[in-house]
Amino acid sequence: MSALPKSKICGTFNSIAFIEHYLLQVGPLMTTNETNGEVHSSKKVEELDEVVIRFAGDSGDGMQLTGDQFTTASAMMGDDVATLPDYPAEIRAPAGTVFGVSGFQLRFGGGEVFTPGDQIDVLVAMNPAAFKTNLPSLKEGGIVIVNEDAFTPRNLEKAGYSSNPLEGEEAAGLEKYKIFRANITKLTQHALLEQKLSSKQVDLCKNFLALGLTYWLFNRSMDPTKNWLKKKFQARPELLEANLNVLQAGWNFGSTAEMFTSSYSIRKHERRKPGTYRYITGNTAAALGLMAAAKKAGLRLFLGSYPITPATDILHEVVKHRDCATVFQAEDEIAGIGSAIGAAFGGALAATTTSGPGLSLKSEFIGLAVITELPLIIVDVQRAGPSTGLPTKTEQSDLMQAIFGRHGESPVVVLAASSPRDCFDIMLEAAKIALKYMTPVIVLTDGYLGNGAEVWRIPSEAELPAIQHNRYTNPNGFQPYKHDPKTLARPWAIPGTPGLEHRIGGLEKEDGIGSVSHNPFNHQKMCELRAEKVARVAREIPPTTIYGNQNAEILVVGWGSTAGVIKTAVKKLNNEGVPVACVNLRHMNPLPPDLESILKKYSKVVVAENNLGQLWYHLRAQYRLDLDKLTKIQGQPFRADEIEEKVRSLIGKKGGKV
Repeated sequence: MSALPKSKICGTFNSIAFIEHYLLQVGPLMTTNETNGEVHSSKKVEELDEVVIRFAGDSGDGMQLTGDQFTTASAMMGDDVATLPDYPAEIRAPAGTVFGVSGFQLRFGGGEVFTPGDQIDVLVAMNPAAFKTNLPSLKEGGIVIVNEDAFTPRNLEKAGYSSNPLEGEEAAGLEKYKIFRANITKLTQHALLEQKLSSKQVDLCKNFLALGLTYWLFNRSMDPTKNWLKKKFQARPELLEANLNVLQAGWNFGSTAEMFTSSYSIRKHERRKPGTYRYITGNTAAALGLMAAAKKAGLRLFLGSYPITPATDILHEVVKHRDCATVFQAEDEIAGIGSAIGAAFGGALAATTTSGPGLSLKSEFIGLAVITELPLIIVDVQRAGPSTGLPTKTEQSDLMQAIFGRHGESPVVVLAASSPRDCFDIMLEAAKIALKYMTPVIVLTDGYLGNGAEVWRIPSEAELPAIQHNRYTNPNGFQPYKHDPKTLARPWAIPGTPGLEHRIGGLEKEDGIGSVSHNPFNHQKMCELRAEKVARVAREIPPTTIYGNQNAEILVVGWGSTAGVIKTAVKKLNNEGVPVACVNLRHMNPLPPDLESILKKYSKVVVAENNLGQLWYHLRAQYRLDLDKLTKIQGQPFRADEIEEKVRSLIGKKGGKV
């Protein structure tokens, strides 16, 4: 695969080749030059537009790693990808039970892919529990590859089966699927007969036999995985050899086994924009976005965070790049945001990351950042709640808390990322707003975006937005709370600057001079000023994009991570002649200035979100409109068919304009 000249895709700023040094060296890369995996078989090859595959097994079967490697290989071949890792909700569930099933779903295709897919085309089930849990999601005519060796009486019992579902009367219901029973465990053992490994080490390799088999089935190149293994096990040659042997054994099994009569390739529909691409998760994109924003602003990034699922990977990624960022792993959530506020006071681009209950714990200190008017980015990778809730499951759970969840009048800017790759762009926007307006900004992602992945085109330096900060150095006439007449931002006076000494803290400030003030009229003035400052951020919001039929009478409104699935549903409905349109909200507070007029244009407006209606409540309160809602709160993102069904139910309903 030939790479584009680096001079065309890389740039430098602050004397550091940031794009090349960080963005090009933190993960698998691909270029727009397309390649196909070699086919070492005389079996026929069928072309498909796209495929949805799910790897499922026990939490110790390495399904996340298997799916990740398959995704990397697909991305390297030029396919567009979208992933949905699905972790067990129960911590350390008993092996072989339905509660301990771990899954990794991937959609890959030659055209643009918006979501990981609804129903799956291919299921790889490593045990009976994975088979039972995931079979209902398989399309009629879909492929099932099962590890037949795992269907033992004990495993069947733990999965809740009274008999083997692959045999006898129970197997009659499987006629609508293509079932391939493979001895994955025994094939792995056979491939490693001559290697001196423990039985446990041998068993841990079986996921790579399934991976090699699916690589053959879909004509994926094994080179990316081989290179990864060589790097991973460079100090353990026996494990390197074992995994390489098993990977090849899986490929060989597919190419020689009589049960597989054909393999599949992906038809390419469109060429990508020239550039260098990589496969990236939302959490990694967020981390890179924070570092890029700091570099563009000419500041040092400070990340003060406490590890919490599913936000921890942002912390993990940033700590790898300590030459351009300072990372503090705090002992709790409060210390994490407290350290970030201190860093903001000291002149850094300060950020803190969290999820769910962590945002609750940070709420008091967010209020402190509001009253001190300091730039701060709070990244909330939402998960299912309340309380500890379902830490590994996704939910748009915190919109109300992000907008309103603090004591007193504590307005902040709230943004919501729409895709894993958008997590990079939104951090740049958050930094630009925080520094320009001297205000905290909450960025909402969620477990679906943070753990999910897409193919991402690495931007050049010229494509990154300019980011200015508000640092102040002139002591003449300095007032720490003298607000800019346009943005209402106060001066960012850094400690240690001669003549700019001032007090800061949680007590109300007197307008201008910044002294502690108990004057009731000053308090009202300052509260209104801080609210107006956030409201003026609406000037930064571009016109809202309406996707779909421009003459539709039905509009679907979503926010954040629902963007892809809603767009997919609307596209399908439009292709069927159903007039419907959609908008996805990125700016949650303040809302886009043109949103009210857009909503009033449609006879029916339905708000779709992964909660019980938080945006629905907010829009009704803001605009006093009668809106429909579609909610889902199952720890899983929407399927496109759920959106389609709701739209169809609204067709023909009587009623005037909303």
